[in-house]
Amino acid sequence: MPETTRLLWRDMTVFNGVQELTEPMAVITQGDRIDTLCPMRDFDTALIQDAHDAGRGKVMTPGLVDCHTHLVFGGNRANEFERRLEGASYAEIAKAGGGILSTVRATREASEAELLELALPRLQALIDDGATTVEIKSGYGLNVADELKMLRVARRLGERLPVRVVTTLLGAHALPPEYQDASKAYIDLVCDEMIPAAVAEGLADAIDVFCEKIAFSVAQCERVFQAAETHGLPIKAHAEQLSNLGGTAMAAHHGALSADHIEYLDEAGIEAMAEAGSVAVILPGAFHTLRETQLPPIAALRETGVPMAIATDANPGSSPLFQPTLMLNLACTLFRLTPREALAGMTANGAQALGAKEFGRLEVGALADLCVWDIQRPAELAYAVQPGRLRQRVFQGVMTHER
Repeated sequence: MPETTRLLWRDMTVFNGVQELTEPMAVITQGDRIDTLCPMRDFDTALIQDAHDAGRGKVMTPGLVDCHTHLVFGGNRANEFERRLEGASYAEIAKAGGGILSTVRATREASEAELLELALPRLQALIDDGATTVEIKSGYGLNVADELKMLRVARRLGERLPVRVVTTLLGAHALPPEYQDASKAYIDLVCDEMIPAAVAEGLADAIDVFCEKIAFSVAQCERVFQAAETHGLPIKAHAEQLSNLGGTAMAAHHGALSADHIEYLDEAGIEAMAEAGSVAVILPGAFHTLRETQLPPIAALRETGVPMAIATDANPGSSPLFQPTLMLNLACTLFRLTPREALAGMTANGAQALGAKEFGRLEVGALADLCVWDIQRPAELAYAVQPGRLRQRVFQGVMTHER
């Protein structure tokens, strides 16, 4: 396709990030923005001037937003996958020195260059399946130098590939070996040294915590949030994944962008999220991989109006899955989301979980991040697990994939 700043699609079935539009649509991008979105019956042929005809008659969605990943890491945990199949629980593996800490050791040993080369194909897999925005967390360094190393790699990934990378500092992910009997001292390190250092280098777009019995208490996580607020950074929380500690409600009271996992979320937590406008990030990949049985409270979230996002949680332990559209299928089959809810969860609601309004939707003035798919209806993205359906991918107005 010749270089152009104006692209035109006609007779498109459009999912706009919230719902499927009822009529065939014309879509025009101008530069990095969506310039026109109108029913074909209202299409003015004068709009064709200077526009490159990019196609017609397919399904168009916003570029997919994967709002929760852990893509930067060293090593792998295939041995733990085997152990879980033999009966060991996630918590048992973690207490025995496996889990997050085994990845910490491998990540600390790897250089920035090595971590970058390891992460590139993982991120490329997400891009090839339609992702245009990917959040990447740290959390496998657990000291100042290695957490910053991970965040630098995440930033470099966004420079190497045509994708928007949003970075999150997850220093409070686990207690490192050198602080096994000193959790307060480690939280002091996160708050007093790690967060300021990340802010000084401009490496963190948000701060996250793991609020769980095998990680950090509600009070410790709240202290991290207070430090984040001091530096003007938004907050997120891994919460209520393995038990109900009340971390989600606490995070919502601090205005958290999202609470993620939330299988054990209770009514008080749901009400706090609804009041705060926090997004519930549902992670079916981890639920599937860990063979969990406690379902997140989907019906209650739906009834209360809490937005639900869907993400891969791509990581070496609990969700070594790097296909966003697979998550749409799992969200529907495991959690009974509708295809519309699942797709909204990986577009508009995924963007909301990152505090963003300019992408994740197909509307006039939004950033021109979009995908065209070889399917007949948007619901087919959730119905079938089938790589290779992406026909075109546009990132900030530039065609980055076409076949």
